[in-house]
Amino acid sequence: MITLYFWPTPNGYKISILLEELGLPYSVEPVHIGKGEQFSPEFLKISPNNKIPAIVDPDGPGGKPYALFESAAIMMYLAEKSDYRFMPREMAARYNVVQWLTFQAASMGPMLGQTHHFREYAKEKIPYAIDRFTSEAGRLYRVMETRLSETEYLAGEYSIADIAAYPWLRSHAFQGQQLEDYPSIERWYKAVRARPAVQRGLAVLKERFEKNRKPPTGKAWDNLFGNNQFAAKPAGGPNDDASK
Repeated sequence: MITLYFWPTPNGYKISILLEELGLPYSVEPVHIGKGEQFSPEFLKISPNNKIPAIVDPDGPGGKPYALFESAAIMMYLAEKSDYRFMPREMAARYNVVQWLTFQAASMGPMLGQTHHFREYAKEKIPYAIDRFTSEAGRLYRVMETRLSETEYLAGEYSIADIAAYPWLRSHAFQGQQLEDYPSIERWYKAVRARPAVQRGLAVLKERFEKNRKPPTGKAWDNLFGNNQFAAKPAGGPNDDASK
């Protein structure tokens, strides 16, 4: 059974949703990022970037335990492990998925995260930062809108690219965006949200999410955005003893 190291964030939901879509058995190991559990030496051996999600697959390549971090890499691994479900085997179609997955991981995730941060979490409201990232969020939404006006899903058929993008758009209001301004995104968003596996993936640690809706303060803020986040941490590798 795969162990999912998880906290209810957009990146965490990518993996819980995909595991549900694939029907792979998994257990959840909560990593409370507000309490700083992502900095524990044990977790850093699995995820050296001190970020969730991460997984340990006891039946990895060669039948050996295998640890993996970074959500896009985990999604590709799980899709390939499941006989290329939600990521085509054929090269051109597969890289059509990969490019939209990378668009989410390299552009949408970081920029929407910064937008949310400066609009909602930053202790000092900086107009330049708010305007800069809100404008970039709007640009990225327009890229998605154009694409989804041409095809039902980001890569044509439903894929890991859609699973990756959907959780990040759930906070669209905090990113200064309204779905009704993007009719193709709104159509896509409703279609993805309606999938039973998506609902099950979003239900993982739901009670923790409900308790953590308020912006973090004090030690939680420092663990997520402040001094604790940037302090030197013990080094760890993703496939040493902790993954065995």
